[in-house]
Amino acid sequence: MLGIVLRVSTSKMKTMDWPLLPDYGCIPRWPEDGQAFIHPDDVPVATRCFPSERVLRRERFDGVYYHYRYGSLRFRLRPSMWLKVKPDGIDIGDIVETTGAALERDLFIAEVWGMYYVRRKGCILYRLKRGDTTVPNLFKANNLRLLTEKATVRPGETVHPAPKWDGSGERIGGIEL
Repeated sequence: MLGIVLRVSTSKMKTMDWPLLPDYGCIPRWPEDGQAFIHPDDVPVATRCFPSERVLRRERFDGVYYHYRYGSLRFRLRPSMWLKVKPDGIDIGDIVETTGAALERDLFIAEVWGMYYVRRKGCILYRLKRGDTTVPNLFKANNLRLLTEKATVRPGETVHPAPKWDGSGERIGGIEL
């Protein structure tokens, strides 16, 4: 779905390219033209979210402003440069289960509290919250399992060989029980 562009033709015979929404990205640097691209009512909220590596969700376009969301924070920006990020299917507010790597990590269930794009790793890292406590480590998507419905027990991941014995064989002699 990434990279697909919708062509919209306006009445003035001008063709504009609009991305399919929702999409994800971050604004790592402050634009050089100041705050003019931020909706006047959203300046206090928007300036809390960027410039940073936070992964923002761009939800819709109303003709003038894109509508962004970061968790419960919502704000509007005019079209501007941003770093597009490939999503992992996990969003802020989702409930996830951690998957252990050998015996390194405890398994637990938590809420996704933050999303950060780390350019040197080329992926999104997730901040988790258990109850009122923020987990100090960041997690990659392959270390998390999204809990959508836990009504059934998932099948095991370990293949156990089934024992095969037909009852034939010799008894071991000399052993008394």
